[in-house]
Amino acid sequence: MQSSKPLQTSVAIEEVTGLRERTVLERLLTSQPFWVTVAVILICIVTSIKEPNSFPTLANFFNTTRNFSSIGIMAIGMTAVILTGGIDLSVGSVMALVSTTVARLLEAGYGWESAWAMGLGVGLICGLINGYLIAYVKLPPFVVTLGMLSIARSLGVVISQGRVIYEFGPDAETFKWIGGGWLDLTLPNGSVLSLSHQFLLLIVLSIIFAFVLKWTSWGRWLYAIGGNENAARLTGIPVDRVKLQAYVLCSLTAALASLMLTGYAGSGTSGLGRGYELYVIAAVVIGGANLMGGAGGAYGGFIGAALIFLIRNSLIMFGVEANWYEFFVGLFIIFAVLLERIRGRKAG
Repeated sequence: MQSSKPLQTSVAIEEVTGLRERTVLERLLTSQPFWVTVAVILICIVTSIKEPNSFPTLANFFNTTRNFSSIGIMAIGMTAVILTGGIDLSVGSVMALVSTTVARLLEAGYGWESAWAMGLGVGLICGLINGYLIAYVKLPPFVVTLGMLSIARSLGVVISQGRVIYEFGPDAETFKWIGGGWLDLTLPNGSVLSLSHQFLLLIVLSIIFAFVLKWTSWGRWLYAIGGNENAARLTGIPVDRVKLQAYVLCSLTAALASLMLTGYAGSGTSGLGRGYELYVIAAVVIGGANLMGGAGGAYGGFIGAALIFLIRNSLIMFGVEANWYEFFVGLFIIFAVLLERIRGRKAG
């Protein structure tokens, strides 16, 4: 009787699923933050060639990094919210409310510590209200935060009595130094590189948030909720609590940015942060976050904010009217969302 030879039925898992683990290079080339970084580098190169006496200078680096830092700080909190599939339109108005509140406290003679504590407390309250109504009352994020946008801005006008507050009391210099100071680093060639406190704070917060997203359960829960909220609930993730915390973080970063900007400007005003919600959301989306949730990262918001302000800086140096700035920002938002859609189709 002829013996039968066993059939070779084993196949690679990739042949069955059509999937395979991507290499580091493949992941890099399909990463939106990577291509935004390439765009930033190209803009810097082109503008440096076009304006060699004004753009590639240490003074311009200082001003540019300081200018986009407030947007980058807020982008950290906005990233957490967008990861869950939400949105926060109130961050600019929260900035105004915090600014006028701390300015009135300083004007009344309170110390900078009390002003900072109150400013962060205002941000905390705004975030708790937004998060509770969205996570537990189940109201739409767009409606809730749009309402907070009007409420916070109105309260800012009432608190400031419609005026710009310049008198910061006995702790004025300390408060202004925190937001408007800088750190000088001497380079090997003897030049001095100045880094604003705002930019240093952005770097520290971005590193912390990147660690949280990658190495903590809370960070993984944000992705899980945005990917599939119902599935996240079934796996035992405290969805409502995490969403509440995300909105609190978003308002706290808006409060932090407001405290730094108010100190830098040396005045508190209800006009602070007007329109900033557009730039913050734009920075996060351009940096690779998906407005439907489940995708994004700390570096994306950082580099997205840098790109937005480099566009403005370059347009000014090229002599383009400032009215065109938001036109180009809008184009980049649409392009970023389109790129995300194309990448999603390829992945599918």
